[in-house]
Amino acid sequence: MTSGVNKSANHCERIDAAGRVVIGRRGTPVPHYGPMHVVLFGAGHVGHALVTLLGMLPCVVQWVDERDELFPDEVPANVQIEATDTPAAIVDEAPPGAYFIVMTHNHALDFDLSLRIMERGDFSWFGLIGSKTKRVKFERRLIDRGVAAERMSEMTCPIGVPGIVDKAPSSIAVAVAAQLMQMRVPHAAAGHAASAQRFARV
Repeated sequence: MTSGVNKSANHCERIDAAGRVVIGRRGTPVPHYGPMHVVLFGAGHVGHALVTLLGMLPCVVQWVDERDELFPDEVPANVQIEATDTPAAIVDEAPPGAYFIVMTHNHALDFDLSLRIMERGDFSWFGLIGSKTKRVKFERRLIDRGVAAERMSEMTCPIGVPGIVDKAPSSIAVAVAAQLMQMRVPHAAAGHAASAQRFARV
């Protein structure tokens, strides 16, 4: 019979919330990760591929698009479909610390959503699909609309981890999902950061 504790003086075992055994060094702080709240705008080919991956990751997803007919009949259990004519309203309703991904079929809508997100300023991460040229254009327009130039680094565009050059929807989705997981921060830290940003802008 084995005990629940590693005999090593420097390591210990614990049971996480999912009932899995986790082995770590004694005294090492354990980051508390809550499920990421992801708001994904766009039900195109990349959106479909990305939702498939997000369905296997520790997150809850609001999948938003104006075109109800593009959504599949079934989605992963952690995905909620939002078929709405006012997608920008979903930005306002999202909780502090949300992760926003914008990849719609319409550049004008992409910009409206980007402006709404940047005006909030309390998100954990914001990724916008597009080229470097699109980024430059959006930066100029966001600054013209009153978003501080020094905050442009809070918008990630292009999105996806570097090194994946294939443009197939599934490949783009893998790159974006990997980047999203890299950006995942401990739940408590995200909450403190979001609160600090919101108070700084009051």
